[in-house]
Amino acid sequence: MNKLFLGLLLSFSLNIQAQSSTSADIYLFSYFKGNGEDGLHLAYSEDGYAWQTLRHDSSFLKPTAGKDKLMRDPCIIQSPDGTFHMVWTVSWNEKGIGYASSKDLIHWSEQQYIPVMEHEKDARNCWAPEIVYDSRSQQFMIYWATTITGRFTETQSLKENGYNHRIYYVTTKDFKTFSKTALLYNQGFNVIDATIVVDGKKYIMFLKDETIEPPQKNIRIATSNDLTKGYTKPGKPITGKEWVEGPTSLKINNQWIVYFDKYGANKMGAVTSSDLISWTDISDKVNFPSGTKHGTALKVSRTVVDKLK
Repeated sequence: MNKLFLGLLLSFSLNIQAQSSTSADIYLFSYFKGNGEDGLHLAYSEDGYAWQTLRHDSSFLKPTAGKDKLMRDPCIIQSPDGTFHMVWTVSWNEKGIGYASSKDLIHWSEQQYIPVMEHEKDARNCWAPEIVYDSRSQQFMIYWATTITGRFTETQSLKENGYNHRIYYVTTKDFKTFSKTALLYNQGFNVIDATIVVDGKKYIMFLKDETIEPPQKNIRIATSNDLTKGYTKPGKPITGKEWVEGPTSLKINNQWIVYFDKYGANKMGAVTSSDLISWTDISDKVNFPSGTKHGTALKVSRTVVDKLK
């Protein structure tokens, strides 16, 4: 009887574990390869460390928006109604960004070019757009980096083609009508690749300090109590001396992981922290598909990923 009872108990326990495993959320990573010519690539992970390609690393969506028809820096979020929204860099020098939506990451809406900086005649680019959903205002904010010639001359450098970025934004509820473009982040330095996470009542912005004189090229953190204003001066770098870009984050079991593109080495890296203050480099512990570049990590249901395989 005891052996039978133990056997039934073990079987029941294993069955519960299996059900828990198959119903758990897992993680998705959107990224591009090369110059973004072939479009959207996706990878998934069970633990946030080991990332595996989906569909043999083939493209899920070919770019058609913009003149140059690139799909760099793809950022995907899932809205409360389950819809996936994606924005991306369409060109090195156009004044707009790309947008598309999907219910399953397989079938996509018609791609849309959003001319967020066309009103600025001296705007040079729109790089690395991202989206965040704000439950307080029940709207989306799209934000990106742009250099406008003649602005912020106090931090102008002649190096790196004279780029001198700040972060700008628009808000929308339906991706059809948008607020007027406004400045989101300027703390007196060249900044790109901002990504914002809602953490309780705070907004956490991971950003790249793009300063070239003297070189920074690292990831830092700014915070605010308001989505569209009031972000602090950045804290100390959370990455090392190696030049990096394109931060994106996950919070797994109360542990932050910030991934980034080690573009000089053509590979991905990561750091981790429990308090957003003390950081440990775990680049040697994360594994991404070869050629992965600047993307976005997000948590999704297992059923979403199962349909992508």
